[in-house]
Amino acid sequence: MVVLYLNGHVHGTKGNIDVCGRFSLFADLTDLEEHFDFASVGLAYTPNYNIAPTQNILTVFNDRGSRQAGYMHWGLIPPWSKNTAFASRMINARAETLAEKPSFRTAFRQRRCLILADGFYEWQRRDTGKRPMRIELATKEAFAFAGIWETWKNPESNRIRSCAIITAPAHASIKPIHDRMPVILDRERERLWMSPEPGNPEHLRSMLLSGRVAPLETYEVAPLVNVPLNNGPELLRRLDTS
Repeated sequence: MVVLYLNGHVHGTKGNIDVCGRFSLFADLTDLEEHFDFASVGLAYTPNYNIAPTQNILTVFNDRGSRQAGYMHWGLIPPWSKNTAFASRMINARAETLAEKPSFRTAFRQRRCLILADGFYEWQRRDTGKRPMRIELATKEAFAFAGIWETWKNPESNRIRSCAIITAPAHASIKPIHDRMPVILDRERERLWMSPEPGNPEHLRSMLLSGRVAPLETYEVAPLVNVPLNNGPELLRRLDTS
């Protein structure tokens, strides 16, 4: 099977995006392999401190009974789409309605994936305007967002893999920043989510909405992260707000 990926150009994003429009993944590849149980042979991994919608993002997924790792277009393209016009609006999928939305329900049952990250950014509204906040595990470890994926065939009959990050109501520690957050899976839920079996939709939905989350750390960062072309460790620097 030939799989093509869209380029990393970043477009404007509107529509049903409600959270998690930027994240990072710069962890050591060997550590990622061990944690998420994949082989990186042939994988062109590049650390990215400012991952934005429509870029290609690292995922772990099951395909034809085989666990694989690969890059997918961030912005889900349903198989029945005539083009990629709406992909930039499909970077998120709400856990509450996954089983109902035509764009997501088949992937929810059959094509679930892990989207690898080590932190994400959200913008907090203040009297002085929106301020970028970084959110990461208190342990600084890499983790996985719950994701779904699809394969779309373009007019040239080339297949494009694409995905979306699942969101849920925010944990209490995140609510001062945003009322929703991406679903971060712990080891047990990673295993359940990655089962090759279709799974019971209601059981999976309850798992996503359980509110379980490891301790998180949040802090303000500089507005450099507002521009996707800025991409380096300086984006992680804690802003002194004292």
